[in-house]
Amino acid sequence: MVALVGRSPQIAAIWQTPLAFVFVDGGHTDEHATADYEGWAPHVAEGGLLVIHDVFPEPEDEFTGQAPYRVYLRALASGAFTEVSATDSLRVLRRTGSGI
Repeated sequence: MVALVGRSPQIAAIWQTPLAFVFVDGGHTDEHATADYEGWAPHVAEGGLLVIHDVFPEPEDEFTGQAPYRVYLRALASGAFTEVSATDSLRVLRRTGSGI
């Protein structure tokens, strides 16, 4: 095992290995949530899981989870991910395509 310490987008940019599991639980701004998705989603292997935390679809939750919700919708719209489960604010998506 090798530990990498750095900001998520910087580590994602140098990552080389397909991943079976990516857990996104970062900033709740559009900038941070989008950077996490764009940086890490392409590394999720076919059949792998992309898990997004703090997904709140209600507009009144703007400051707690609207950015993760928009990333969740983007992942589904890409055609690359299919929802496996939703528990409270946690969404589990499986990589089923290549449309990122």
